[in-house]
Amino acid sequence: MPQSKGPRHKTRKVFRKHPRERGKLKLSRILRPYSIGDKVVIKVDPAVHKGMPHRRYHGRVGTVVGKRGRAYIVEVPVGGEVRTLFIRPEHLAPHGG
Repeated sequence: MPQSKGPRHKTRKVFRKHPRERGKLKLSRILRPYSIGDKVVIKVDPAVHKGMPHRRYHGRVGTVVGKRGRAYIVEVPVGGEVRTLFIRPEHLAPHGG
């Protein structure tokens, strides 16, 4: 049987949660407001499938450009270009610097 090439291909270790991180998601993670111009880290939460970016963007830093529905529009520099992603707040964390 050929190997699957789906969106979660080879994510066993990348999206693994440690035992103390398991369970229900904290509301502060979902309700944290981000304003335009904020730097954010893309930190994919494997428990939430909606608004999940591709694993290649996990750990990257981007800039919030706007909001569309519940998701934020984040621009991420990749190589020599800038990619625009639509990511829900569960998969974002504020950048510390």
